[in-house]
Amino acid sequence: MKNLVQTFIQGKQLAGGIAAGDVITQQFASFLSEAREEDFVSFQPLRQRLDVFLHSKLHKSHPDLLRFCLSVLLLTHGQATVERGFSVNKEVESCNLLHDSLEALRLVCDKVIACGGILKVPLTKELLASAATARSQYRLYLDNELKKKESATQELKRKEAEKEQEDLRNQRRVLITVCDSLEVDADKFAEMAEGKAGTKMAELITKSKSLNLSNWTK
Repeated sequence: MKNLVQTFIQGKQLAGGIAAGDVITQQFASFLSEAREEDFVSFQPLRQRLDVFLHSKLHKSHPDLLRFCLSVLLLTHGQATVERGFSVNKEVESCNLLHDSLEALRLVCDKVIACGGILKVPLTKELLASAATARSQYRLYLDNELKKKESATQELKRKEAEKEQEDLRNQRRVLITVCDSLEVDADKFAEMAEGKAGTKMAELITKSKSLNLSNWTK
């Protein structure tokens, strides 16, 4: 880590210079001492992503070290590894292959390659137990996916029902407003008719009755 920090300082790629480099080195030493804790010993790469795990350990207690690591990871190291990954993906891909299945196949391929071949993969108790319960785990996965779909469907129906009720409430408020306005206009024409006579009075009374009728029909 010291050599890497020194390289960044010499290339003027580290904001803060030597002082920032000292902080990064100190945080790295502190992080190495924490790596002996139970969380690190019991880490299972097949159940949790390594980048997520390390980020959870670094972002609060070692922020400078985390930023430096991100800068290092941004450096190009060539495309050979990425291209090999594309080749592996092409070999394991098949029609209607789900994302989780592709990830599982890649994990298997990476493990076999790391062991030096399929015949060199150690048959541990955990591996044998996982293989023995694979079918039951798959059924459990299907049941969970079915429950998720049912829950999503119910949630969608609930939101549609709530939206329909809200639309009805809005329509009711509009109708109440219109009815109140018609009633006010009808009373206004009726009051105006009291001070009139003849044709004018009849016209105002007719308008008042017409508004009352419209209000009643609504």
